[in-house]
Amino acid sequence: MKRKNLVLKICLCLASVFIVATAILCLISAPRGKTNPTEMSFYEYGVQNKKTVVLIHPSIVYYDFFEYVVPLLQEDFHVIVPSLPGYDKTKPESDFTSVEQIAAGIEKWLLEHEIWAPDVVYGCSMGGSIALRMVANQKVKIQCAIMDGGITPYKAPWILTRWIALKDWCLMMIGKAGGIDLLEKSFATDDYSKEDLLYIADVFDFVSSRTIWNTFDSCNNYKLPDPIQNPVSSWYTLLEYWYGEKEKDERKKDFVFMKKNYPGVEFVEMKGLGHAGMATLRPEEFADRIRRMAK
Repeated sequence: MKRKNLVLKICLCLASVFIVATAILCLISAPRGKTNPTEMSFYEYGVQNKKTVVLIHPSIVYYDFFEYVVPLLQEDFHVIVPSLPGYDKTKPESDFTSVEQIAAGIEKWLLEHEIWAPDVVYGCSMGGSIALRMVANQKVKIQCAIMDGGITPYKAPWILTRWIALKDWCLMMIGKAGGIDLLEKSFATDDYSKEDLLYIADVFDFVSSRTIWNTFDSCNNYKLPDPIQNPVSSWYTLLEYWYGEKEKDERKKDFVFMKKNYPGVEFVEMKGLGHAGMATLRPEEFADRIRRMAK
């Protein structure tokens, strides 16, 4: 009996600590929506071209994540790269808001510039969540969409999603505090150069704890319209889900979600790569795949 009481007390103590920690995180993160996502910066290249490609970057990078890809695409496409709130050095006071709001902000900008049907919308990781929300919204008629290691929303009880968000936030905060020394120990040297790690360390130093929390909280729990794909719509978006060979196990939940809700999705495995490696490590192949989809 004493042993059972001790176990119960330990469980209650851990639950209390978790609830308090979550409450503190919610307070420091503040309500989503403080930053106006419609005021984000947009960078345009090859504006004279008719076909349009939108590139949405992942978390813990700036918009120049696509610096190797843009020169390969701008001769053939009007390339649009949003600089997302919380990751924009020209707007240091901004924070990431939510997948839903930022997707709406990109859609608003496209419609204001009379881009009703972009040929390709590509989103990587966090950007993949935003791309999927745009596909589901159907505010702009996306011809082709690519989720590269894109994060799909969890279908889990609230308490579990809080725990996952807290875990991710803590890991990112450790990375933020550890700087370049910790990153050198954490990342494989055959995939990331010293210059790459210095770049990531700079982003960690720039982004706020609020942006990190909002990023993981929103990417794990964002909402999609119900029904997800409007059955009476005459519009169909060609959809590919890219993933690195090395991250295959980590993406199992996302595979299940995409197969269930988007039965026409095509899965494309990138041999020898981990998460979010195409744009930086294989830009020529990246550009070739974009061109094939945009035909």
